[in-house]
Amino acid sequence: MQRPEPENEIVIVGGGICGLATALALHRKGIKSLVLERSEILRATGAAIGVLDNGWRALEQLGVADRLRQTALPIHGVRDIWLDKKAKETSQGWTGENRCLRRSDLVKTLADALPPDAIRFGCQVVSVELHPSTCYPILHLQDGNTIVAKVVIGCDGARSAVSNFLKLKPTGVFGLSAMRGLTYYPNGHSFSYELVQTYKIMLCPEYVKQLTLQSINNFPEEIIQMVECSDLKSLSVARLRYRAPWELLMGNFRKGTVTVAGDAMHVMSPFLGQGGSASLEDAIILARCLSQKLSSIDPIRDENGKVMHNIEEAIDQNLKERKMRIVKLSMQAFLVGLLWQSSSIVVKFVIVILMVVLFNDPVNHSKYDWQAVMYEKLRCCFE
Repeated sequence: MQRPEPENEIVIVGGGICGLATALALHRKGIKSLVLERSEILRATGAAIGVLDNGWRALEQLGVADRLRQTALPIHGVRDIWLDKKAKETSQGWTGENRCLRRSDLVKTLADALPPDAIRFGCQVVSVELHPSTCYPILHLQDGNTIVAKVVIGCDGARSAVSNFLKLKPTGVFGLSAMRGLTYYPNGHSFSYELVQTYKIMLCPEYVKQLTLQSINNFPEEIIQMVECSDLKSLSVARLRYRAPWELLMGNFRKGTVTVAGDAMHVMSPFLGQGGSASLEDAIILARCLSQKLSSIDPIRDENGKVMHNIEEAIDQNLKERKMRIVKLSMQAFLVGLLWQSSSIVVKFVIVILMVVLFNDPVNHSKYDWQAVMYEKLRCCFE
C-alpha cells in the first residue's frame, strides 16, 4: 500500500447534531475539521427535540444558546399517560432550563456557525481502515473515493460504519416504537408547556407497519386531533434502539486515532430526553481533550509518532471522562424502557426497586455539570 498523506487533520463522519456540534466545538478551539455528510443537503428534517439543562450548558459553550432560545419553548415538567387496561397518569416537575425546539432549528444553527467549507455533502462512509505503516485512518466512500485523516470521529448514528470498524456489537432494539411529528396551531392552543408521553402496549408486532391513526383510535380526542393535523413531512415511526449499559462499560471505543461519539457510541431510548443533550456534552468534552493535547505539539519539530500518540491520549482522556456518565444515563434509560415494555408484574417490581436504589432522583441526570467536575479534578490535582 502506498504511503498516504492525510488530507485533513480531523474528519467527522456524520452531519447530525453530534457531528456538527463536535465540529463547532473544535472550531471554537481554533481547530479545523471536516464533516462528511451522506445526504446531498443538510439533514434538517424531523420533528422536535427536548434539550435539558445540561444540554443548554453545552450550547452556551458553543455560542448558539441565545439564538436557539428565540424559538424554543420551555418545558416545566413531564406527564406520562398509560392507556392499556386501566388508564393511569403520572407527572413530575423539572428544575433548571429545559426547552423544546425544532430539530431543524438546532441543526441549521449549528451548521450556520461553522466555516463555509466545513461540511462536505454526498459522502457516505462505508468502511474504515488504518494504514499499516503510518496508522492514519483511511475512509472508504460509497463512490469509490478514499479520504485520509489523522483523526476520525464517528458521529454517524446507531448504524455507524465507524462503530463497525471498532467492532462494537450491534445496537439492541426495544419492542417499542415512537411516532414523532409536528402539529401547527395558527390560533394557539391550551396545552401546558410540558413533555407529554402517551403509551399503549401493542400486542401486535406489526404495529409499526400500520397507520398511526388506526393505532390510536382510543386515545384522547386532543391526541387524535394532533395527529390528524400534523405536518405529514415531519412524521416518522421508528423502532427504539439502545446500546446496552454493560457494553458501554466494557467496550473499546478507540482504535488508533479513530473513535465515536453521540448515538454511534451510546444510542439510548428517548425516555429520559437525553439523547441530544448527551451528544452535545460529548462534543464539548472531546474538543477540549483534543485541544489540550494538540496545543502541546510542535507541528514542525515533533515527529508523526508523537503526534499520533498525543491524539490517542486525548481520545483516551475523553473516554475516561465520559464513560461512567454515559453508562449511568444508558442504564436509567434502559431500565425505564424495560419497565414500559414488560408485561410481567415480577419484572416490573424488580425494575422499580432497581430504579429507586440506583436513581432515587429520577431527573438528576439533567443537573450534571461537566465544568464543575473538571474544576474539581483540577483542584484535587493541585492539592
